[in-house]
Amino acid sequence: MAIINPYQTYQQNSVMTASPQELTLMLYSGSVKFIKIAKRAMNDKNFQEKNTNIIKAQNIILELRSTLNSDIDMSTGLEQMYEYMYSRLLEANMKNDLEALEEVETLMTDMRNTWKQAMALARKN
Repeated sequence: MAIINPYQTYQQNSVMTASPQELTLMLYSGSVKFIKIAKRAMNDKNFQEKNTNIIKAQNIILELRSTLNSDIDMSTGLEQMYEYMYSRLLEANMKNDLEALEEVETLMTDMRNTWKQAMALARKN
């Protein structure tokens, strides 16, 4: 008999019932979380955990890129930003470059905060 994890059930329900805007926010937040874990693992010289979490952050960036609408002018700039962050994560992983991880963490945190503000403004209007 399988044991049901209530937290996992809650997470699944949150994703299944979230709006596209909320899903994007979840992706940004998840990426920041995985980068933080990777930074800690890099400092602890736990290279497997570092690798796993950088790959998770990279996969989120790939998902964010796949959701871009090429008919919107802003998408080109976002695609370039996502490509840059992806390549910096790759570099961080290959070279154990903490500075690259911190750079992407800052960029992703800024994007998440901007997205939160945009959602708040949209709700007001």
